[in-house]
Amino acid sequence: MYPNLYYLIKELFGLSIPVLKAVSSAGFFMALAFLPGAWLWEYELKRKEKNGELTYRTEMVTVGKGADIKRVIFHFLLGFIAGFKLVGLIVNQHLEVNHDYFFSLEGNLTAGILCGSFWAIATFYIGQKQKQPNPYKETIRIYPHEYVPHAILVAALSGIVGAKVFGVLETWNAFIKDPVGTFFSSEGFAFLGGFIVATFAMWFYHYKFGVQRMRMADALAPSLMLSYSLGRLGCQISGDGDWGINNLNPKPFAWLPQWLWSYNYPHNILHKGIYMPGCTWDDYCNKLAIGVYPTPLYELIIGLLLFIILMLIRKRLKLAGRISAFYLMFMGIERFFIEKIRVDVRYHFLWLHPTQAEILSVFCFACGVVLYVIAPKLKANNSNNMVSFIPKE
Repeated sequence: MYPNLYYLIKELFGLSIPVLKAVSSAGFFMALAFLPGAWLWEYELKRKEKNGELTYRTEMVTVGKGADIKRVIFHFLLGFIAGFKLVGLIVNQHLEVNHDYFFSLEGNLTAGILCGSFWAIATFYIGQKQKQPNPYKETIRIYPHEYVPHAILVAALSGIVGAKVFGVLETWNAFIKDPVGTFFSSEGFAFLGGFIVATFAMWFYHYKFGVQRMRMADALAPSLMLSYSLGRLGCQISGDGDWGINNLNPKPFAWLPQWLWSYNYPHNILHKGIYMPGCTWDDYCNKLAIGVYPTPLYELIIGLLLFIILMLIRKRLKLAGRISAFYLMFMGIERFFIEKIRVDVRYHFLWLHPTQAEILSVFCFACGVVLYVIAPKLKANNSNNMVSFIPKE
């Protein structure tokens, strides 16, 4: 396992770049998983636009009015975060061994202010340079695929917050003991919690801009499945604790690799297990005493198979909401059954002892069933298959 990019790069290419110790492998590969998902989502939206399932909306804009203050402030914040974290990482070399750095409150305040101010001033200057003596209004067309970059940012930020909040609920005792340390740790994220929060955030985001949400969701469903499965690669490579229960059972097939059946996650990021004598990987020198089911790999494989199924049926299902319904049902089934061999916190409710993921899985599956049933009654399916966007006031 590779707890951070330093050991991964060193193992693969023989290069020693200490600053990479601050970049968690789990976070890095999960971030990479967004890229193919974003590309596929944009591709699907363009396909639906071409087929007439989605169309543009019009918006009145003022040309030549000068700098947009909201844009200036937004760019200052982005520049501040970039300078605060990236420059802080380079200057403060003592932080290089801390894989929680990017989730902590540590950084370089001066660099953050300077970078944020530079970007804000540049944005203001460019805006003022385009200012005209007589600003005029112009009607422009905005297509759904043009929302993807901002929507991805909304989904990513809300998803991270949601995953952390639900993760905290799973480890409430640890949170009570160390609230700040637990919340700003790079560990303890619950995917389904992030998915639910991101879904609501995206729903309100698209409502604000008058986008037909159900068809947007259908275009997004295969992308979510793809990104989810690829994101599990980060869990596997880092050994972030999202593994299964002990597995001492003999392999069912002789040809099956041992690491695919039972794995002990050496150098895992949680420092779990027994010490590995002679290890020189800083404090990442533990491996599990007993092999466990490598559930992140199973979810990677199952997720890719479900992604292929969604891609194969997406053109056959014409009703808005049906692809989203299948996605919710697939996610619910997959996560519910994988929980049977996963290590997770269980709640005590009557005679049942479900995990948080099992409860949310049942919720997702139920929502999928309801959505499948009501799909014919959705507004998007009662307008001759053509959607007309109306700008929100």
